[in-house]
Amino acid sequence: TERDHTNRLLEDLANPDKVVIVQTAPAVRAALGEEFDLPPGTLVTGKMVYALRELGFDYVFDTDFAADLTIMEEASEFIDRFTHRDRYTWPMFTSCCPGWVRFVKGQFPRFIGNLSTAKSPQQMFGAVAKSYFAEKMGIDPKDIVVVGIMPCTAKKFETKRDDQAASGSP
Repeated sequence: TERDHTNRLLEDLANPDKVVIVQTAPAVRAALGEEFDLPPGTLVTGKMVYALRELGFDYVFDTDFAADLTIMEEASEFIDRFTHRDRYTWPMFTSCCPGWVRFVKGQFPRFIGNLSTAKSPQQMFGAVAKSYFAEKMGIDPKDIVVVGIMPCTAKKFETKRDDQAASGSP
């Protein structure tokens, strides 16, 4: 069931002690243009970033970068599994969809060992924001709030999983 976190976001945006970062999924750019009756394919990235900064977000990032990180992690894991086949269950399944992963875990638990351990792009971005980015910017990870604008509500559930924490915080 979808949960509305708008009020919590507004509180975070108003809190000067919080660094609020937003990541947007690629689908958002296309859908946003269509919502404002722009011709299909119209680039709205600049307008979207401007609007998000005006709303109070401190930093705006595209989840595409994290998708590349996820692909590299999955490839590294695949190579390790392939070169040490006797230690793993085959085939290796990957998915950036937390709903699909939860479905497999709930309905087909015998395949849990086949799932890649790589985080989804959303979670990969959150981990990088609360580790590498926090360190480079000199920000305590606990003061960072990462917001995702994405078309899938299953991403909210994914952020609450204990195994998805980064630098000690969800």
